[in-house]
Amino acid sequence: MDKQLRDLEQQAGKRRNFDSPPLHLWHPPLSGDIPICITTDGSWYHDGGKIERESLVSLFASILRREEDGMYYLVTPGEKWRIEVELHPLVVTDIEVLEEANEQLLRATLNTGRKVDIGEEYPLFLELAVGDIAAIQLWHGLAALFTRAAWYRLVEMAQEYDGVASVKSGGCTFKLVAN
Repeated sequence: MDKQLRDLEQQAGKRRNFDSPPLHLWHPPLSGDIPICITTDGSWYHDGGKIERESLVSLFASILRREEDGMYYLVTPGEKWRIEVELHPLVVTDIEVLEEANEQLLRATLNTGRKVDIGEEYPLFLELAVGDIAAIQLWHGLAALFTRAAWYRLVEMAQEYDGVASVKSGGCTFKLVAN
């Protein structure tokens, strides 16, 4: 791992809060580009080599945001590095059905291990770029695409509502077919 990546890991680790770091409070000037690429399958690469340490991927994912210019940045209180993302930076690896207050709730597990409840705050949408596979809109402008296995599991949960294959979660109904 080169010095630039180690420095960023060290800077982010000082104020690490994997659940909800205050990215909305951090507005440092652009430090430049860092050769990190997140591929469509959610793999992270630095200088062409895959980042194998899950803890490092989770750390970097916790400080990642997409800004109004459509670009992705790793942000700390003192640094802001632009990175490349092929489609969406995160992936849904599993989906489970829960019952909460007599209502169905779908809980997605991301490749970082974080769990997300699908609903009004984190809605499902269909990603046209990959053939209308489901994705979830997340915090800080991010999104997570369903892996093939998670997508098939979600489709198995679908029921017909108003003549359209859909799932319900958190009081919301999400269509699994494009209009």
